[in-house]
Amino acid sequence: MKPKILVISNYRSTVTVRPEAEIFIALAQKGWSIDVMTYGDSPYIKHFREAGVNVIEWHPEKKFDKQSIQKIRDHLRVGGHHILQLYNSKAYTNGIKAANGLDVKVVLYRGYQGNLQWYDPSLYTKYYHRRVDKIICNSIGVEEEYRKQLFSNARDKVVTINKGHRLEWYEDVKPADLSTFGVKKGSFVFTCVANTRPMKGVKYIMKALHHLPDGMDIFLLMVGRGLETIEYRKLADESTYGERVVFTGFQPNALEIDKASDVFLLASIYGESITKSVIEAMSLGTTPLITNIPGNKYLVEDGKSGYMIPSKNPQAIADAMVRAYQNKKETGRLGVMAQRRIEEKLNIKKTIAEMTEFYLDLIDTGGKVYKTKPGVL
Repeated sequence: MKPKILVISNYRSTVTVRPEAEIFIALAQKGWSIDVMTYGDSPYIKHFREAGVNVIEWHPEKKFDKQSIQKIRDHLRVGGHHILQLYNSKAYTNGIKAANGLDVKVVLYRGYQGNLQWYDPSLYTKYYHRRVDKIICNSIGVEEEYRKQLFSNARDKVVTINKGHRLEWYEDVKPADLSTFGVKKGSFVFTCVANTRPMKGVKYIMKALHHLPDGMDIFLLMVGRGLETIEYRKLADESTYGERVVFTGFQPNALEIDKASDVFLLASIYGESITKSVIEAMSLGTTPLITNIPGNKYLVEDGKSGYMIPSKNPQAIADAMVRAYQNKKETGRLGVMAQRRIEEKLNIKKTIAEMTEFYLDLIDTGGKVYKTKPGVL
C-alpha cells in the first residue's frame, strides 16, 4: 500500500527548500497521495501541482495555536492520512497536538546538530514528545547527538536520511565577475558564505590571516549580512592581508561567486548538519575547506574531496589555506572530486529511494525494520 502523506513545511525559498520539495514531487509522480500545507506565496506551489501534489495554501502562523491545531486535525480526519510529516517548529507544536488520538504516524525532521539536551523542557513539546513516532536526521552527526541523550525517548526513534541534490540544478550557474569586489585577475580566491551566527566561526578565519606568510596573491570574500563587525574588520586590518579581505554583504548571486572562487571556506565550530552552502559549492566544483564538526565531519574527505581541518584553530585554517594556494592544480582536482562526491553520496535519487523505504516500513511495521543505511554522511 502506498501511504497517504500530509506535509507541513515552508516552501517560500525555492533554492533552500529544493532538496526537500523534490522528494514529495517524486513520490507524487510515482502515484503516492501527497498533500502539502504551505504558504500561498510559495513559488513551489506550481511545481507541486504539476506533479499531482494536492496543495493547501496555508501554514500555521503561531505555535500552540488552537485554530491551527483544529485545522490540521480536521484535514487529517477527513483525509485519512497514514503519515504526518512536519518540518519546522510551528508545524511541530501544532501538528503533534492535532494528531493526538488519530491513527497517523508523526514524523519530524532535524537538520541542526546542537541543543538536544534531554533536560531541556522545550524539547518535550517537539522532538522528545511521546506522540512523535520518528525523527529524520539530516546527518549521522545529528543522529549521534540524539543517541548521547541517555534519558531521552528519542534515541530509538532517529534515522539518518541525507537530503540529496542533483548536479543538474547547478549547471546554469555562471562564474561571477569578481572584479566588482576589487579582486585582481589571476588572484587566488577564498570565499566564505555565512550568516552572523557565532557558530560559523568567522573570528577564527580572521585570526588565521595573522598566521599566513607574506606575499600570497589571495583575496578573501566574506559573503553575507552583518559579517563586517568592528571586531572582524579590526582583526583583518591588523594582518598583512587586510586590503585583500572584502566583506561583500548579502549577495543574491552567492552561487555565482562560489563558482568563480578557488576555495569555499567555512570554519564552523558547532551545530551544523551537512551545511547546505558547502554542498552547493561542492556541486559547483569549488574545493571545500571546512572544519570537522560533528554535522560535517563525513562530508569531505581530507585530501580526497577537499580539505578538512579541526575547528577553533586559526593555525590549521592558515595551514590549509597555504596548502591550497601553493598546490593550485591539486586544489582544482579536489574540486572535481568534491563534485563527484556529491553525485555519489548525496544524490537525490538515493534520498528518494531511502524515503520510500522509510515510509513503507513506517506504516507496515511502525518503523521497526528501517535503520540508517551504511555510508550516510
